[in-house]
Amino acid sequence: MQINEFIRTLSSSDPVPGGGGAAGLAGALGMSLGDMVLALTDGKKKYAQYQQEIEESMEKAGEITENLLASIDRDAEAFEPLSKAYSLPKTTEEEIRYKDEVMEKALLEASEAPLEQMKIILDAMMLIQRISQIGSRLAISDAGAAIQLTLAALKASSLNVYINAGLMKDRGKAEELEQRAQTLTAQAQIIYEDTYERILTAIKGGN
Repeated sequence: MQINEFIRTLSSSDPVPGGGGAAGLAGALGMSLGDMVLALTDGKKKYAQYQQEIEESMEKAGEITENLLASIDRDAEAFEPLSKAYSLPKTTEEEIRYKDEVMEKALLEASEAPLEQMKIILDAMMLIQRISQIGSRLAISDAGAAIQLTLAALKASSLNVYINAGLMKDRGKAEELEQRAQTLTAQAQIIYEDTYERILTAIKGGN
């Protein structure tokens, strides 16, 4: 989709894209902003000591952005079976058993997709953290916007894990999925706080 079509569809009653798609887009926007900071730093004499790292980081940022955009499709693909499972009949005991089996599998897939998305977003946040250290001070606020967008994206994605895992009958597996989401969120929060404070200090005239 073009971005305007994506937004129109997102605001409609269509089941996809939804929160996971929006999270993927927000993460991609954040990583792209971080990549812009690298582009503005690339080749500058003041940052010559980081030139090789900047070039490598630009390549990595591009890959992460592509992976986040792809995660929008993966989220939609994971949700489609779940959407269909909700409408399965449950009149007879056999139908109820079948629906439960299909729902459990679909809920697992719909939980694992946002977990994978969270991992990619965390990679983006770690790269943005480094960009805030080596990137042009003239674009430091853009790195700040990037870390804000990616944290929001990761937390939004985590909600899809919690809502789907919360409906699973296999509570052991559900708790494992929820714990993985909690761990990724905690790691992201630490990265965010370190990066945001560094950027805020730089903007206000600190080192």
